Amino acid sequence: MRYWFDGQWFDQGFIQLPIAEPGLLYGATIFTTLRVYDHNLYHPLTHWSAHGDRLQQTLAELHWPSPDWPDLTQAAIELSQHYAVLRITIFPTGQAWIVGRALPADLYQRQHQGITAWLMPPGQFQRSLAPWKTGNYFAPWIAQQSAKRQQSQEAILTNTAGHWLETSTGNLWGWRDNTFFTPPFTGEQLPGIAHDHLSQWLGKQGAILSRQAWTPNLVKSLQGLAYSNSVVEVIAINQVHSDHQEHQCFLSVNADHYQLLVSYFRAF
Repeated sequence: MRYWFDGQWFDQGFIQLPIAEPGLLYGATIFTTLRVYDHNLYHPLTHWSAHGDRLQQTLAELHWPSPDWPDLTQAAIELSQHYAVLRITIFPTGQAWIVGRALPADLYQRQHQGITAWLMPPGQFQRSLAPWKTGNYFAPWIAQQSAKRQQSQEAILTNTAGHWLETSTGNLWGWRDNTFFTPPFTGEQLPGIAHDHLSQWLGKQGAILSRQAWTPNLVKSLQGLAYSNSVVEVIAINQVHSDHQEHQCFLSVNADHYQLLVSYFRAF
């Protein structure tokens, strides 16, 4: 395993941090995770610029120093030759860490068969500082662990009113008749880069996109459901289970609206 940290290359599988490092003590880091297409950091689907812009904007809002961007970019280019997924983490000091990994082993199966999701109770395990992608990812992570204990692959996070917000790792999509639905960004969930580009692409296709609160009544009216992120692209959600509401079944992964979302990643 090879990774880059603070301008240096390492081969061992660990990183050394001071015991008082805020990133270690409080999860005080920001990060982005991106999928590299064709080993090319500048491939249109990699969206390298969008990931970098989000990091820089967050650094400015937090008043943290920036890393050496040319050095960081060169390290990302080199790692993209060996890994399909890169995670870039930045610390409050401006130090940066880049590590690579493979795509999920079951990604093909998920893309072609869909998944089951577990609906969290209202307001339980909401994301901390949701508009920023921070290293304090404990709430979504523990929600996903709860879902796995229920034989589900994803958790669906909700607010205190019971409105669906996002999954533990991505943004929600739904459809009914000729309309796509996605929850509005109200500061309660992370705006995803894949989500933004899917939204723009759907607009260019002339699709109708509705952004309204995902109340239980709205969700019951949907004919299909999926989630997206930069690594897995779009995954259909076939069933949603919970311990406080009736189970709900959605259309299969062959639904026309789902295939339209997927076609975005085949358009380049």
